[in-house]
Amino acid sequence: MAGGARGNSAGIMAQMPALPCRDPLAGAPSPAAALTGTEAPGRALCAPEFECTLRVYWEDTDAGGVVFYANYLKFFERARTEWLRHLGVQQQALRDTTGAIFVVAETQISYHAPARLDDELRVTVALKARGTASMTMAQQAWRGATLLAQGQIRIGCVDAATFRPRRMPAAVTEPLQSHAHRT
Repeated sequence: MAGGARGNSAGIMAQMPALPCRDPLAGAPSPAAALTGTEAPGRALCAPEFECTLRVYWEDTDAGGVVFYANYLKFFERARTEWLRHLGVQQQALRDTTGAIFVVAETQISYHAPARLDDELRVTVALKARGTASMTMAQQAWRGATLLAQGQIRIGCVDAATFRPRRMPAAVTEPLQSHAHRT
């Protein structure tokens, strides 16, 4: 979030980007940012808009000493949450003020190489498509220049009380629109 804080009276927006995460477009390009347009192993699905650094802990590994395959979904979730926070969207405040929450509607992941205990991972987020009630993200997990996993995640906006689809609130769409105009 370049410049000052975005704010509104409802308190949904906040200037609070997570420290280990950065917007690659704001500084030197990461190896993933330089690669575009292909889904081949070792290549980015599309240039990332955001990346987050995570560490692999014992709890993330399986009996073989590598990251359990389902944990990449957790890594992707953390990066998406930090991406929204970077855009100024606080999910608890969003729920409290609008009743809107995000749920995962669909996932597709390909695994290319294992991550191990203590590895530092770079997890990227790139918005591929946005509708009125859903978004599709391309996400990748990297260890250095090695692509470990990549996938597409579609999240839907639903009413927290009924879990019925609903339009994304302006508190989400406005920062997305603003970010799209900067890139």
